[in-house]
Amino acid sequence: MAEDYSTEVLRPAAAQFDQDGGVSKSVIAEMAKIGLLGAALPVEFGGSGVDPLSYGLITEAVGVGCSNTRALLTVHTSLVGETLAKLASSEIKNHYLPLIAGGDKIAAFALSESKAGSDAASIQTSFEETAAGYRINGQKKWITYGAVADLFLVFASNNGVVNAFLVDRDFAGIKTTPMQGLMASRGAHLAHIEFSNVEVPKANLIGRSGMGFAFVANTALFYGRFSIAWAGVAIARAAVEEMVTYARSREQFSTKLSKHQLVQALIADSVSGLYSSKAMCERISRLRQENDEQAIMETNIAKLHTSRIAKAAADNAVQVLGGNGLWNEYAVERLYREARVLEIIEGSTQIQQMMIANYGLRKYFKPDLKKNYPA
Repeated sequence: MAEDYSTEVLRPAAAQFDQDGGVSKSVIAEMAKIGLLGAALPVEFGGSGVDPLSYGLITEAVGVGCSNTRALLTVHTSLVGETLAKLASSEIKNHYLPLIAGGDKIAAFALSESKAGSDAASIQTSFEETAAGYRINGQKKWITYGAVADLFLVFASNNGVVNAFLVDRDFAGIKTTPMQGLMASRGAHLAHIEFSNVEVPKANLIGRSGMGFAFVANTALFYGRFSIAWAGVAIARAAVEEMVTYARSREQFSTKLSKHQLVQALIADSVSGLYSSKAMCERISRLRQENDEQAIMETNIAKLHTSRIAKAAADNAVQVLGGNGLWNEYAVERLYREARVLEIIEGSTQIQQMMIANYGLRKYFKPDLKKNYPA
């Protein structure tokens, strides 16, 4: 169903979403109606309860058609929905998860700020306790779907204590401003968000006090990186489909582009990268299903790998299309821009490298090998 919807609706509209202000409300509503927004959420809260591999394949299918629409799954379903399903109180789950699963309320993940990106622990948005709950002040930036969201999973600090709150747009004191001039994610409704004395009920604290970053944010980022790993597969696949179709259609020097060996080399590298990326994502899906402790680190590894592969495949697609690859009448120009984003969001390539290196230095250190070294 996701493949069909992506092929018939999303792919033809992707350029328009990119150029004309964002994924339409009608598409968001249709995504909810056919069950895509609640696919990974528990059945008891109105979701479909699909397993991680099925959800990954859904993410891939949607992302092949439109990366901006796939971003809705990443923030609404993964970063917010799955996090609430795992960590929120019964009261929050019972009230909000059916609304999220059914698309009645669109959710956004409000962590990043102007001075807090990779160093998310340095957030300056603040909270203070009140008699009725909490009061939040501050600003967030780069919030995907923030311009149209109804709910925000907001991270705020108080003297080094970081908490996570579920904030409803209906609460007084929230202002959102759409972001302009973006290289990519132009259709994903990115926004600045300002919180001015926003009163939040005590029940809307997610997790325990003081565990907002170490527990809630890291849980959410695990789900987000899983989604972005599959997003890399989606962009790589879309790039391969575009370059292969073009190469088999276009003639140069009286022969199809697909017959030129150096073009074949670009295609071969891209296909190989696509296969390795999908295999890694299938593996992390199985690890998630089995609650394997390796799932978190291997998701980091998969996210690093697939984001690189997506960028390389999109770059190759631009090269195969030549001048047409630089023109927004062809999809590969947009794929190239969207692929670049994946190396930044949900943990930059450099952050992933540091985490993976530390893991590798522990896992693969074999003291006994030193006896084989020359004196």
